[in-house]
Amino acid sequence: MSDDGFIREVNEEIRQDQMKALWWRYGPAAIVIAVLAVLGTAVYVGYDYWQQTRANRSGDAFSQALELANQGRSDEALAALEELQKTGHGAYPLLARMRAATVLADKGDYEGAVTAFDEVANDRSVPEAIRDVARMRAGLILVDHGSYEDVSSRVEELAVDTNPMRHTAREALGLAAWKAGRLKDAMNLFEQIENDAEAPANARQRAGTMTELIAGSTSSS
Repeated sequence: MSDDGFIREVNEEIRQDQMKALWWRYGPAAIVIAVLAVLGTAVYVGYDYWQQTRANRSGDAFSQALELANQGRSDEALAALEELQKTGHGAYPLLARMRAATVLADKGDYEGAVTAFDEVANDRSVPEAIRDVARMRAGLILVDHGSYEDVSSRVEELAVDTNPMRHTAREALGLAAWKAGRLKDAMNLFEQIENDAEAPANARQRAGTMTELIAGSTSSS
């Protein structure tokens, strides 16, 4: 055997001894890590499937409740939405709360609807954007079924220049002020909508109609 061959054979023996030493030192830990990785993946996949299944069931239940409401079966819809609030998954319990308030308004229970929207608006666990929508919905109901003060207490904070719902809030306040005989306040609010370049065209058109109506009523009086 040549010297080179002998050296290669010695090196191979050394490598094998090193691999054996590494295996006896780290092999069991490597097996544990591999098993844990497999188990972790299985748990994650199972949990993800469970979450998706729950979300799908909640979505189906919400769709069924909407169908009941669309059919005019208000009491059945409310019962389904109440159950979804208790057992639903993800965003569906909150959607059920909002939709239940709308169903109450549709069936003529305006006080109950306002109370339901107020509860969402005052719930700090609800995202602020949804709370603002609930305030706005309550205010719009109260335009026809409450006082100017009732409307103002819900939507006045939404009528500021930086709020994306300011146009609707100002319109609700303007209508409530007009109904209450506060014509100057109503005129100012509708003019704000008219002069806001970011206001939707239909909102500006309605505001223009109201300013003409108010101007006509004040000039003739």
